[in-house]
Amino acid sequence: MKYMPTIGLEIHAELKTKTKMFCHSKNDSEEKKPNVNVCPICMGHPGTLPVINKEAVKHVLKVGVAVGGELANFTEFDRKNYFYPDIPKGYQISQYKFPLVKGGTLHNIQLTRIHLEEDTGRSIHKGSESLVDFNRAGVPLMELVTEPVIANAQMAVAFAKELQLLLQYLNVSDANMEKGEMRVEANVSVSPKSKIKSQKLGTKVEVKNLNSFKSVERAIEYEIKRQTSLLEKGEKVAQETRGWDENKEITFSQRQKEESHDYRYFPDPDLPKLFISEIPEFKYDVLAKELSELPWKKRERLIHTFKIRPQDAETYIRIPVYGKFFDSVIQNIAGDKSLILLSSNYISSDIIGLSQEKESVGKIEPQHFASLMKMIKEKKVSSRGAKDILKEMFGKGGNPEKIAKEKNLLQTSDTETLSKIIEKVIEANPSVVSDYRAGKETALQYLVGQGMKESKGSANPEILKELLKKKISTS
Repeated sequence: MKYMPTIGLEIHAELKTKTKMFCHSKNDSEEKKPNVNVCPICMGHPGTLPVINKEAVKHVLKVGVAVGGELANFTEFDRKNYFYPDIPKGYQISQYKFPLVKGGTLHNIQLTRIHLEEDTGRSIHKGSESLVDFNRAGVPLMELVTEPVIANAQMAVAFAKELQLLLQYLNVSDANMEKGEMRVEANVSVSPKSKIKSQKLGTKVEVKNLNSFKSVERAIEYEIKRQTSLLEKGEKVAQETRGWDENKEITFSQRQKEESHDYRYFPDPDLPKLFISEIPEFKYDVLAKELSELPWKKRERLIHTFKIRPQDAETYIRIPVYGKFFDSVIQNIAGDKSLILLSSNYISSDIIGLSQEKESVGKIEPQHFASLMKMIKEKKVSSRGAKDILKEMFGKGGNPEKIAKEKNLLQTSDTETLSKIIEKVIEANPSVVSDYRAGKETALQYLVGQGMKESKGSANPEILKELLKKKISTS
């Protein structure tokens, strides 16, 4: 019997705000000293009153607009009751029945909801001791839940990457998984394949706190295999929460899966209800005007408008320094599509090669880079000469024409000068000349290469080739 996996994701992202969700304590993910960004409110002291962070609410609504979701008219915050050492109040302020955003689509995956809550503290285990750092407690946390429509681990990773991009483009979260600013939980179920459209889903297992895209992919793949193996043996899959062991690359049981009633949700009596439509800056059209170019719009523009390679487009989308540089170069090229393609080729190969994984364009100015591309197109410099000029520009900056003159890299088409170079090449390579006369075309390319070497890259290779052919045929 064949089995079909079904996956839904719950993704948490810490939002970029100056202060925490319900107090004035600093929201600083870079803080190394424990328990300094805390106050009586985020520590849950009796008699303290929380205040809603307006900036955090706006961040979530902007994400909702970007994914085409329905913004709530009425929303409220709830208390999610459970005891854990990193929850100082004994409950987490979250949203239950009335999330800020319902529906929407991202990367062709339907969304269920997007809501806002506060983050927990961070538990640190050292040998037999367990310590808690409350710097993160109360940090605004966006939770996005997808519909259970993801078919495999690769789709799940692609979705998570696209969400990370969106959060970074909107500047609402850095979403750095290594720092714990974005965490993924996967709900995985496996059921026998059926031809009936109303396919009954299998028992859902939640795999928590996956902190890298690699972990997301491997944990989902492992869980699909584990559940399939149980079903094939006639055993039942337990509804539970499981963790991911990075070293062993297996999931492990943590606890039975809680249902919503286990948390005893109820509206937080200390926080006001929000009527979003009554707040002018939260109106849909106002938020929509504030959105920057979204990742998928940029991808479409780069690939369909400029016809650049999809892998290069992805580089410009995912690495801002190259994306901004490419856009600045385009502005200096005045719509010449051949120059745009040439620029993309040099950025994606030569500049990235020079940066040596530092994600930098060095000291190259966009207008000077555009000038170099025009020089290549007009055959003022050879491709070899262009690479040398580009290296100089990367390290020291400067005007490419000036560099070309100083380093004698301007391409020459002067037949008198080239004829002297040809005579040297023919005289130094009699056997290669004989091979060419015998019909070996590769021999001619070798001779052209020697001519370019003799001219230190300044010869026009096309003219050099024609002059070589003429000289050999007449001598």
